Amino acid sequence: MANPIFSNLPTTIFEEMSGLARELSAVNLGQGFPDDPGPEAIRAKAADAVLNGYNQYPPMAGLPELRQAVAAHYRRTQGLDLDWASEVTITSGATEALAAAFLALIQPGDEVIVFQPLYDSYLPIIRLAGGVPKLISLQPPHWRFTRAMLEAAFTPKTRFVVLNNPTNPTGVVMPQEDLAALAELCVAHDVIAICDEVWEQVVFGGAQHRPLIGLPGMRERCVKIGSAGKMFGLTGWKVGFLAAAPALTHSLARAHQFLTFTTPPNLQTAVAWGLENADDWFEEMPRGLERARDRLGEGLRREGFAVLPSQGTYFLNVDLAASGVAMSDRAFCLHAVKQAGVAAIPVSALYEADPVTHIVRLCFSKRDATLDAGIERLARARELARTAGKVTA
Repeated sequence: MANPIFSNLPTTIFEEMSGLARELSAVNLGQGFPDDPGPEAIRAKAADAVLNGYNQYPPMAGLPELRQAVAAHYRRTQGLDLDWASEVTITSGATEALAAAFLALIQPGDEVIVFQPLYDSYLPIIRLAGGVPKLISLQPPHWRFTRAMLEAAFTPKTRFVVLNNPTNPTGVVMPQEDLAALAELCVAHDVIAICDEVWEQVVFGGAQHRPLIGLPGMRERCVKIGSAGKMFGLTGWKVGFLAAAPALTHSLARAHQFLTFTTPPNLQTAVAWGLENADDWFEEMPRGLERARDRLGEGLRREGFAVLPSQGTYFLNVDLAASGVAMSDRAFCLHAVKQAGVAAIPVSALYEADPVTHIVRLCFSKRDATLDAGIERLARARELARTAGKVTA
């Protein structure tokens, strides 16, 4: 016997496309990881800590120096006043933090509002906890919710809302007015917001990330989740942060202790050092990614693709229908990786119901040569589709 919540799930789209990229030696613009190895000084700290530091169980809630560094970082960058001892927990990545939040807080029958497209770990864990997902579908090109959409979704059974901001896969940094409307309804309905903010440092141009926990009425009803892996481009490190008021943190930490219990101490030591000493990185990293975004976007536009705006994350999206490509996103992605040697993500895979089927997500956190090769191969995929009568413009 197997739990159908998990046994009925398909292979995640990220593993499927990355697997095809490995098998076919394709350029991988699908899965969201950088080509760059990450800040050398932070990696050196991790290496030194594993050779010369403590390698036994660290405290369950995380090393004090890292919890202090997380609180100080959010104070400097977002104006948040968090008590490191009672409001910050270190987890083995943000996905574990999400699981801890869902399993600690959701009770059977609780309705949980979730926006789609979505990170594909949300729904299985919500259902494992006994929650009932209530989906709000966002639409391109702006991917914004309205107050009417929120009011239609909230019911007397609503207990939680899951917010991803900045948003994967859409690249949207939510504006103040949208966040204010959501916070107002959370307060009015006594709802807790679980906020996946792993992309908070990866924001471009004039966009500004505003944490929901900082809005009126949200300090005691918000779980804020961050990721050192995303902050420092070290996606394999799996060091996450949970920040919440003490009453929520008590439950979150109890769930965390029975999921992974703790996180490698050398990585915690290195991340603590990075948060305190990497101000230059936090200035330079978004600018470098913005240049990469523009290189990919401009190259794709030259080849006839309609590219949607990206204000943050590692991702931009192509509108196939607006590009004259008469193929579904999944069909085009399979065509592109198998026939032209470039992997991408069909955004329809990140919906559970009524998917948008004409948007393809591309990762631009890559070296220039990788991006240029990706542009060339996507252009070839489009030309091959034209030859097959699948391009109308």
